[in-house]
Amino acid sequence: MSATASRSAPEERLVNLVVALMATEQGLTKDTILSSVAGYREQLEAGASKDALEKMFERDKENLRGLGVPIETIGNRTDPDDLREARYRVPTAEYSLPDDISFSPAEVALLNIAGSVWGSESLSVDARSGLRKIRALGIPVDEPIIGYAPRIRVRDASFPALQRAIEQSRVVTFTYLRPGEARPHERRIRPLALLEYEARWHVFGFDLNMDADRTFLLSRIVGDVTVTRAVFPAALREGAGERALAGLRRVADRQRALLEVHPGTEAALRLARRAEAAPQGIVVPYVDLHVFADELASYGPEVRVVGPDDLRAEVVRRLQATLHLHGGAA
Repeated sequence: MSATASRSAPEERLVNLVVALMATEQGLTKDTILSSVAGYREQLEAGASKDALEKMFERDKENLRGLGVPIETIGNRTDPDDLREARYRVPTAEYSLPDDISFSPAEVALLNIAGSVWGSESLSVDARSGLRKIRALGIPVDEPIIGYAPRIRVRDASFPALQRAIEQSRVVTFTYLRPGEARPHERRIRPLALLEYEARWHVFGFDLNMDADRTFLLSRIVGDVTVTRAVFPAALREGAGERALAGLRRVADRQRALLEVHPGTEAALRLARRAEAAPQGIVVPYVDLHVFADELASYGPEVRVVGPDDLRAEVVRRLQATLHLHGGAA
């Protein structure tokens, strides 16, 4: 196996898997995936055991489902519980645009340019050639995949080390800075899942110091993540992504902001995707007070926080600090 293949990043393999599963209507068997999809194929050719690759595939499925990718399992019709010859796919209807949305030629050109920039800066040559790899599988593609790019922002610096630690079931340590604290504290966790929520990456794991499950925002990790020699049972990762998402959603359900937003603005466009209508404006659930305050402050006069009081105070504090920084008077 070449040095390039051996260093193929886990996220590259995930992209390859998503593209392959989106390209098939009938679904792909596990054997086809392991022998054909880049990221698995190279390791199989290098002598990796089928058992190890099957476990990797199961982890990848769980990670993708945790990110909201709807991977469908098609089993035996006469015996749905028999998954020995199961096929897997991502229903393209889940990613289709509504019928009432269309783009002009100029808009399509701009979208393609944006997709090209994203791809050239964030992915390797293998990941950018998704359509070519699909055809190499011998799978007919009904429609060309043009400008396909995952809508996940560029990952935080700690992402690769955490992903590697999850795959290897190894304990990690890192320093973590909580809002309002003067210095970061060291955390020692069993990392169980990486997930994207509210356009930000989180790592979910078992905090060995606190003896409890915890979710950490990657942007608050200070410095490098150290992958230790200590290992933990791989079975602990099962269902971790779903548990983490459920926990974040419970927090968001408890924390809801009432906002007044000017229609037609960037704030209205972005917030409407996760908002509920209210008599005075919109209600938006949120997980992290300080992260959400950062976002709301970035919209400037486009949004006004009606409540809760602590969120409004944090947004006002950020706006006053910005005004002071630019020489204005509060």
